[in-house]
Parts: sequence; C-alpha cells; structure tokens
Amino acid sequence: MEITLREVHDSDLPVFFRQMNDPEAVRMAAFTPKDPADRDAFDALWKGIRASDAVARTVLADGDVVGSAAVYGEPGEREVTYWVDRAYWGRGVATAALRALVTEVPERPLYARAAADNEGSLRALEKCGFEVAARERGFANARREEIDEVVLTLRG
Repeated sequence: MEITLREVHDSDLPVFFRQMNDPEAVRMAAFTPKDPADRDAFDALWKGIRASDAVARTVLADGDVVGSAAVYGEPGEREVTYWVDRAYWGRGVATAALRALVTEVPERPLYARAAADNEGSLRALEKCGFEVAARERGFANARREEIDEVVLTLRG
C-alpha cells in the first residue's frame, strides 16, 4: 500500500467529517471537538486551519482519501495531529503519514499529544522519533471526563 500526502482539497472535507464521526474512532482519539456532528463547527475549524500557517495534508492510501495530518501552532510550540480512517488502523498508515509529514516540516521541536490508552497512536509517534516528555490529565470531550494523556516531543 502506497501512503502519500497532498494538499487538502474541498472534496476531502466530507470524507474527513465522516471519519471524525465514527464513534469508536472518536472515543479512541478522545480529545475531539465537543460535538463532532456539528458540521458548521467542523467547517469553521477547517476554514481556520486552511487560512492559517498550518501545514495541513490529506493522507492517501493507494490514491484513496484515508485521513488527514497537520502541523499547527506557534513557532517553537508546533504540534502534529492526524486522523486515519478506522478501516486502515493497524496497517502502518498513521506511521507512514506522520513520517512523511515530519519530513516535509523540518522545524523542531514538534510536539504531539495522545490519550494514554491510545496504544496505536503512541506506537506510531514513537516509530517516527517522538519521545515521551510528560504525562498529564486533560478533559476529553469524547469521553466526557478527565483522562491521562501523554505529551511527546520530536527534537531531531
């Protein structure tokens, strides 16, 4: 399976919206918008991302849209985020997409956050060189409670 990144197209947004409304994926991601089903909020979020200095990319697997990946935030505090369709979990897609993204964005350090129980995401980040920097607690909208989260840093 060939994993590539490209600029986000308007036609990708309905796919992202569908992916971000998969209940199992939302629970695993944990730190999501308050109401993932709010299309207006979703559209406003992506309008802001695309208008900012974020590096936002569509993740393709053999040419099919399977997720998104981005680097956003202020210089020196930039963070990575990504979402992969659940049908592609466990197949190396997140790792390949993240590796391509951090190659495209050479700025360091980069940060990432993941729910402490999101083993797949933590594994993908660590395979790409991110190291655990801290453990915190944060309110997870998807779970409606405070949960453990891991903060990771990519320095090299």
